[in-house]
Amino acid sequence: MNFLAHLHLAHLADSSLSGNLLADFVRGDPQSLYPDAVVEGIHMHRRIDVLTDNLPEVKEARAWFRPQTRRVAPITLDVMWDHFLSLHWARLSPHMPLATFIDYARTQISDILPDSPPRFVNLNQYLWSERWLERYRDMAFIQNVLNGMASRRPRLDALRDSWHDLDAHYPQLEQQFWQFYPRMMAQAKNKTL
Repeated sequence: MNFLAHLHLAHLADSSLSGNLLADFVRGDPQSLYPDAVVEGIHMHRRIDVLTDNLPEVKEARAWFRPQTRRVAPITLDVMWDHFLSLHWARLSPHMPLATFIDYARTQISDILPDSPPRFVNLNQYLWSERWLERYRDMAFIQNVLNGMASRRPRLDALRDSWHDLDAHYPQLEQQFWQFYPRMMAQAKNKTL
């Protein structure tokens, strides 16, 4: 899962949106660094990552990537799941429009920014002002996201080429998303994530 899905699942589980978004920027045990609610959100994010990586639908989708991009398939798929969530938001979350949810999430997260790592603060400057979470519905933006990640991390240069795997398997990837994401939503609502 990427940013939007982590925030969405955290909201459904009444977990800290701040902790769930911050998690990728925190190494080791966060207990002494953040309030308990944020720490719980960090742990939820980590559990979701492990769960998602081990889902049969996600494992099957990784196998659709070519040998030269298979190593970056987990990252590429995380971004793709956010594409489908943004694209189908009205169907998955009909009681709160995506723009309203994004504004809500931004407000929740702004409270922890003064005490956050600089990379996280930098991410937040772009994430909200450039409306990334809404723009995920556009596949051209997904390609830009993958290219941007490849530019920032040269060892992940294969992300640029992984776009072709998404394009080649778009209908199958969308089907996989519909198989597992509603289950994850139910788990979040039941607080079993």
